[in-house]
Amino acid sequence: MLEHIPAWLGHAMSGLRAGIDKLAIVQLGENFETLTLTSPAFAHEARMPPRFTADGEGVSPPLVWSEPPAGTERMVLIVEDADAPAPQPLVHAIIWGLEADAGQLAEGAIAADGEGDAKGRDVGRNSYMREGWLPPDPPSGHGEHRYAFQVFAIGAGAGDVGATPGRSAVVEAINGHVLAAGLLIGTYSREEEAPVGPVGLASPA
Repeated sequence: MLEHIPAWLGHAMSGLRAGIDKLAIVQLGENFETLTLTSPAFAHEARMPPRFTADGEGVSPPLVWSEPPAGTERMVLIVEDADAPAPQPLVHAIIWGLEADAGQLAEGAIAADGEGDAKGRDVGRNSYMREGWLPPDPPSGHGEHRYAFQVFAIGAGAGDVGATPGRSAVVEAINGHVLAAGLLIGTYSREEEAPVGPVGLASPA
């Protein structure tokens, strides 16, 4: 949708950005351990291949993370665009209830799943109110966008988010129950010279 904004308007809005400080990982505080989150498809703070965006196939990228701390009951993934031209980051994906020992997500794994599965995993709603992966789609001329992949290890006591949860319900439920978190930034832009960066060093298990 945002690809239809003319480049001159995107450039005019270049100063309008949600901001890193609005990301879930920042809002949830600093009192937790660090997880290592990587992708075999791109390095931290490097440009994502078009395959994972609205300019390509639009599938979600593969992700790999380190072992969570003892006491982890589930993992949660939230992907947000910190540079969306809006008051709040644009939500590109949510997954609630990943198994504690999952360790990775395969390419294309973030897809609509109705009310989830019997193990409690449930793909939530993105900012377009749809389940699944919302491919990066920054306005032409708006400059580089930072897409923040945030994975959280959640301990006991997290609240009930219901089926197909949105960002507000997930953040409220896990607040105070995050044991560890990891962050991976992938970038993307349109109408600018920006070569694809090196791939990540980690490989799926």
